Amino acid sequence: FSKNWHTISMNRLLLLLFGGLTGLVNGFFGGGGGMIIVPVLLLLKKLPVKKAHATAILVILPVCLVSAFFYFSAEGFDLLTTLNVGLGVIAGGLLGSLLLKKASNKLITVMFAAVMAAAGVKMLFFP
Repeated sequence: FSKNWHTISMNRLLLLLFGGLTGLVNGFFGGGGGMIIVPVLLLLKKLPVKKAHATAILVILPVCLVSAFFYFSAEGFDLLTTLNVGLGVIAGGLLGSLLLKKASNKLITVMFAAVMAAAGVKMLFFP
């Protein structure tokens, strides 16, 4: 029992730590938390690919709402741009969630890796 309890506690501690890191990254950069939490859910929780991506979206929602509140309070955004981009984000999010249901796990994994690699290259060479 004690060994199993330790494993559960360590798993929970790691999830809390990575959750905190995800929130920090998402709040600081205004996004990107999914790049951290998806691999954590795949490796640590051993969730299926689609469930890991869907869970990441749900986990990041409250972080985005809290961050948006603080940015809104500090007038740190442009309202018209936010509304225009927001409509596109909503449409893209709906389409993406429908495509996630239909895509194979392999395709999702390859696309996710490609987006992460492209983001890394962009940051390194085109700041």
